[in-house]
Amino acid sequence: MSEAGLKAAQQKMRDAGVEPTAIEVFTSYYHQLEEGGTGLIREDTISPLTDPPMLSEVDVDEEAASAALDRTVIIKLNGGLGTSMGLDKAKSLLEVRDGRTFLDLIVGQVRAARKRHGARLPLLFMDSFNTRDDTLEALAAYPDLAVGDLPLDFLQNQEPKLRADDLTPVEWPADPALEWCPPGHGDLYTALLGSGLLDKLLEQGFRYASVSNGDNLGAVPDARLAGWFAASGAPYAAELCRRTVNDKKGGHLAIRKSDGQLILRDTAQTAPEEMDYFTDEFRHPFFHTNNLWFDLAAVKKVLDERHGVMGLQLIRNEKTVDPRSSDSTPVIQVESAMGGAIEVFDGATCICVDRSRFLPVKTTNELLLLRSDVYTLDADSHLVKGTEKTCEIDLDKHFYKKIADFTSRIPQAPSLRDADRLSVAGDWTFGSGVVVDGSAGLTTEAPATVPDGARLSGEITGGSL
Repeated sequence: MSEAGLKAAQQKMRDAGVEPTAIEVFTSYYHQLEEGGTGLIREDTISPLTDPPMLSEVDVDEEAASAALDRTVIIKLNGGLGTSMGLDKAKSLLEVRDGRTFLDLIVGQVRAARKRHGARLPLLFMDSFNTRDDTLEALAAYPDLAVGDLPLDFLQNQEPKLRADDLTPVEWPADPALEWCPPGHGDLYTALLGSGLLDKLLEQGFRYASVSNGDNLGAVPDARLAGWFAASGAPYAAELCRRTVNDKKGGHLAIRKSDGQLILRDTAQTAPEEMDYFTDEFRHPFFHTNNLWFDLAAVKKVLDERHGVMGLQLIRNEKTVDPRSSDSTPVIQVESAMGGAIEVFDGATCICVDRSRFLPVKTTNELLLLRSDVYTLDADSHLVKGTEKTCEIDLDKHFYKKIADFTSRIPQAPSLRDADRLSVAGDWTFGSGVVVDGSAGLTTEAPATVPDGARLSGEITGGSL
């Protein structure tokens, strides 16, 4: 049955014009599924990584750093629509602050680095079919952004979702677009190769790639990191940050006991009964930021040797065909993580960076923090933290999860510079000039308003303001 399922999936991909190398990669994962592959990495097969190199302890020559940046390309993952936040377009087009979107700030960061270091520094977005048109339309506002004849984006591949019961491509006539899914950001290497962009970058003298999520505005172009990576001679490197009690979801690096190789373990690769190990910030004290560096020539060599199949660890993602309906057909999405490539390269390494390089926005909690006075925006489009504190924010998902609801209820971010915690339960609308002192918890059963200029501290109930 599964052989017929594979043939049907391959034909569906060919009919949709999916690039042949991407079909080969999908096929290799399909065979792993047939064999019962789960992609799980057991705790007893790894040793924690406890002593990575620290960027703060590295000396980098400034001239060499600028030279390395001139041979670097910046790649931003831009395939997500931000549907969990109620968006129907590329998440990168969401306004962050001061009227500027993720995309605007990324462009500003790259332009500033070009000017400061005299570097070519191409900027490339890995788009999906869902985000490409909106993104390119927005980028048209920056006619000076492209470098030579290099494009501004390349396209992530797509693959069919598989029925969980028989591994055949799912059919969903109500919305055929839901029959497809992206292959995870591990598709980066396949997409670079299949698009011809990897060869083009090498031909034009580029040697290094700095890759990060489009919603992580902390991952700015960094000449010092580029200089460190070039001097290391490593084919691949991952940026890590020290974990805190709040960093329970991100993947981490570990050392595989069988061969001493650095590997990445993500949440989906951890058995449920071993999540206590995974989330223990003392056992695994560093998390993987998903900021990567790799040598373009080294990637090209490995892909050529492996006929386009990088061989990243399988991630078996169990979903329903319509993610909005738990009653729809159960499916398996075959995915991989780009950070999993660390185990492919001999000599791959990592480096621990400052927390300022990790500023993701996954929910409106993080968005509120970035819009507040905890951060300012400098001339290089960098978000600069102005306080040692980081306010813990917990907004009621029923009223603040979606962007439209969030912005209508909190049109102006309260001052959080002196805040430790802000918890909001129920339907509160914030006025202007609100200040949070220390820890504040708001609770209401009926719609309530925080008046202009209010100072919030302690536990507050509806009607008490």
